[in-house]
Amino acid sequence: MPVGSLSSGGRHPGRQETTDKLLTPTQAAAFARLALANVEREFPNKLDHVMASAADVASPRVLHPAFFGSFDWHSCVHAYWLLARILRLQADIAEAALIRRTLDSHLSAANVAAEVAYFRRPESRAFERSYGWAWLLKLAAELAHASDVDAQRWSRQLAPLAQAVADGYLDWFPDATYPIRHGVHSNTAFALAFAHDYAQSCAVTALRELVVAKAREWYLADTDAPARWEPSGADFFSPALIEADLMRRMLDAREFRDWLARFLPGIEKREPATLFDPAVVSNRSDPYIVHLDGLNLSRAWCWRAIGRALPSDDPRAMIATTAADAHLAAGMAGVSSGEYVGDHWLATFAVLALTT
Repeated sequence: MPVGSLSSGGRHPGRQETTDKLLTPTQAAAFARLALANVEREFPNKLDHVMASAADVASPRVLHPAFFGSFDWHSCVHAYWLLARILRLQADIAEAALIRRTLDSHLSAANVAAEVAYFRRPESRAFERSYGWAWLLKLAAELAHASDVDAQRWSRQLAPLAQAVADGYLDWFPDATYPIRHGVHSNTAFALAFAHDYAQSCAVTALRELVVAKAREWYLADTDAPARWEPSGADFFSPALIEADLMRRMLDAREFRDWLARFLPGIEKREPATLFDPAVVSNRSDPYIVHLDGLNLSRAWCWRAIGRALPSDDPRAMIATTAADAHLAAGMAGVSSGEYVGDHWLATFAVLALTT
């Protein structure tokens, strides 16, 4: 669907910028219209559904009354995060009333209870682990810290599902011996980062402590990341940068500065070039090639956060910010292509890149 111009509005050099000012009301309205259309669109739909018997055959709307749209469960979840984020940052847009009605309808207590029941099925133990889990906690954190009265109600109604997901992390991570490092859904650095944000901001101590321990166990000793091998043809995360974005949460400023020098020693020379050059997206109608638009946007938010985590006199800070700007401009070009394989999810990555 046409949503108007979504360009980033020019370059914003320097690391003192307020990133949420990059999201203009025009962009917010356009992104909201994309998400509002998608969350109501049940088909096409890619279910992650293990059936124990013929009785488990059901439509997406029956299985997931809260999150049936946007092609798959996790994309619907993060579309609601997009809507909640926009409602907080740009509450005066014309779409705000429809956002409220949509969140009221979909995040009702009854719908959330059905989602919790689905999570509690024995066959659902690994359902949406871990990408969908991470986004559900991101949505929960966004709602929990909004001052809006409606958002506080939605937060209370979503809380049982957030608890179910947090329980899933607590059950899974003690048994997880190895990290998952590729650049798609099951990347564990991404799972840990969003779980940490939720646990830190919502004071879920047991989850926060487990996440910190696991992050340090898996990633603290990493050196000389093989970033020259990036990107793979279906990546929407950079394995190297998403790990660095996690570790800047885990370490104090001095520790992170030193860890980053060991992990990506070529930043000052802008090496490897593959980590600084935006990915080429050759066909936005291909459901895997279009992942590379998401890669550019996720690299943008990672580079920007890495730059801000470094001391102001560290030359890598400006290099990281410049790389973030280049990737943001490249990623924004694909957000409103008219191809559903990208349109159902890329706006979320754009909003995160613009408001990190």
